Amino acid sequence: MGLAAAYYALRRGHDVTLLEAAPEPGGMAAHFDLAGLSIERFYHFVCKADRATFDLLDGLGLGNKMRWVPTSMGYYFDGALYPWGDPISLIRFPHLSIIEKIRYALMMFSSTRRNDWRSLDKLSAREWIEKWCGQSVYERLWRPLFDLKFYEYANDISAAWIWARIKRLGTSRRSIFQEELGYIDGGSETLVKALVEAIAAGHGRIILSTPASKIACSNGHVKSVIAKDSEYPADAVIVTVPTPFVSRLLPDLPEHERLAYDAIANIAVVCVVFRLKRSISKHFWINISDSRFAIPGIVEFSNLRPTGDSVVYIPYYMPATNPKFARDDMYFRNEAFGYLQQLNPILTDDDVIAFHIGRLRYAQPVCSPGFAAKLPSIETSVSGLQIADTCFYYPEDRGISESVRFGKLMAERVV
Repeated sequence: MGLAAAYYALRRGHDVTLLEAAPEPGGMAAHFDLAGLSIERFYHFVCKADRATFDLLDGLGLGNKMRWVPTSMGYYFDGALYPWGDPISLIRFPHLSIIEKIRYALMMFSSTRRNDWRSLDKLSAREWIEKWCGQSVYERLWRPLFDLKFYEYANDISAAWIWARIKRLGTSRRSIFQEELGYIDGGSETLVKALVEAIAAGHGRIILSTPASKIACSNGHVKSVIAKDSEYPADAVIVTVPTPFVSRLLPDLPEHERLAYDAIANIAVVCVVFRLKRSISKHFWINISDSRFAIPGIVEFSNLRPTGDSVVYIPYYMPATNPKFARDDMYFRNEAFGYLQQLNPILTDDDVIAFHIGRLRYAQPVCSPGFAAKLPSIETSVSGLQIADTCFYYPEDRGISESVRFGKLMAERVV
């Protein structure tokens, strides 16, 4: 979002300086080296509704870098892996009655056709799913996923949020029988590099390893950003840090505004990435509902983007206050690999080429019912100051397309 905001602000004739806390640009879309393979730290995929991504790629001359792949989903339920995500798979799934299957199909079909989410904003995901599918379906198929992503917040997630995820995936299909997802050739690094080059070509500055410590204001107007004992004067500031950092960055912001940012809860993630000699399955995504697993699913990214060897992401979502979040990397490596061996019993340690553990303390905003009214305005009471992180995408979830859309939106609002 920061890169997109800088790029679009430069195109509108502004002088731009981008301060990045990390040693590399790109945020959650940045790559790392996995035994010689350049790969995303956190997996990304493109859907056919991601208009902002396509427009940006075209503007950067990268429109020919989009690749589309027929993908599939699996559901690991009580010790067995089933195909999932299409009408035939639903009909053949043995753990639902015919009535439950019909109700489930109607919910999915209705979700892809629905465009107005405002009435769903007031409902919890649990209420909405149970209304369509019944309590038993929620308890068996959905509750394990919510419990292992949101823990104590599991019953307090907005129906609009889960609907947006269903719709985005449901409308990215070649047909009702075939899902089709996209990736950028070379991964998200292709886009990040192009943005960095375009910003440099427009005489913008990107300063890495420089976390902001304070945003200074004077007489109700933004004045500068202070970082590493240096002050960067500014007529306008766009802030894309996670909302939990806002209060400490802006001690002069009115208290009611600071409290609004502080009230937004976040879930952390520990993301285990394996590079393997052997594939786990043919599926891109596998949802998991099995009491022996402490994860809600895995992503075999190499079933979308060709990477030579198999690349698998195992995300552990949990509140950062959960004691498990502080466990060491080898704990997560060993537990996650054990889960992969349960999914594919012929997998051995000899199949592991490399692994990586990534952590984010603020990875997933908790979007509770009524979340739209809880969000502060992007344009703050301080003139020239705009603030947004991934929670502002609501009801959409985190993604490159929404990041680009909001970056452009904020750049266009700079006077």
